[in-house]
Amino acid sequence: MMSYREIAPGVEIPVLGLGTWGMGGRQIEDHRWDSENVTAIRMAVELGFTHIDTAEYYGAGHAEELVGEAIEPYPRDSLFITTKVWHTNLRHSDLVASMKKSLRRLGLDYVDLYLVHWPNPDVPLGETMMAMERCADEGYTRFIGVSNFSRSLMREAQSRLESHTLVANQVEYSLLDQKPKMDLLSSMQAEGRTLIAYSPLGKGLLAKPGNKVLDGLAEKYDKSQAQVALNWLVSQENVVAIPKTSNPVHLLDIVGAVGWEIGLEDSIRLSQGFI
Repeated sequence: MMSYREIAPGVEIPVLGLGTWGMGGRQIEDHRWDSENVTAIRMAVELGFTHIDTAEYYGAGHAEELVGEAIEPYPRDSLFITTKVWHTNLRHSDLVASMKKSLRRLGLDYVDLYLVHWPNPDVPLGETMMAMERCADEGYTRFIGVSNFSRSLMREAQSRLESHTLVANQVEYSLLDQKPKMDLLSSMQAEGRTLIAYSPLGKGLLAKPGNKVLDGLAEKYDKSQAQVALNWLVSQENVVAIPKTSNPVHLLDIVGAVGWEIGLEDSIRLSQGFI
């Protein structure tokens, strides 16, 4: 059974969502696996991965189209849809135009969370945040956040907002990349913001045997390596993860990452085993 975490007052999302990087292509659109990807997204929703993360950059927008097709049968309020604006579109008018294009591709009137995908030092942060607030004020998105922002840059971004709060920062975080633990995560926990972990399985490396500590704990808890690695992540306060897969077998496996707990000593030993 899926576990949930509050991302905003009265709003919960599953601790495991579904990433879509690579679905529908990478930098350019690719239609070869459209049917398989739509089927995978629907299977994920049925398994409780009702947070779907995508971006205008993924497949040059085609990933958003696939998400839109996949979620069409489901009640809108049963889903939490996140998309992101690319760093070349952070000028005010460009950002609002990107938001509207994403909504058209998704076939939605609004998304639940809109993120600045990457910071852009060539665009004044205040201008970008003003455009993000406009998107929220006009009902294009329920919440706003950032992605790949440092602790200091996230605080600066928040200071540029007049009436909204950044609810999340999406960053790479896994046993193989524990940098957020050094600084960012503690501040987000203190401020009540959600860290959305992408590449939580280290681009698949954590789903395979090879690390002595991870392999040992997988055997101890009778779980797969992927389940242990994801459980380690989402057991942390204010952390959710968005593993990406279109493989039904892998989806069935990773849903087993929730509903149980790694012991504290084992969790510490596991994190130290990758440093």
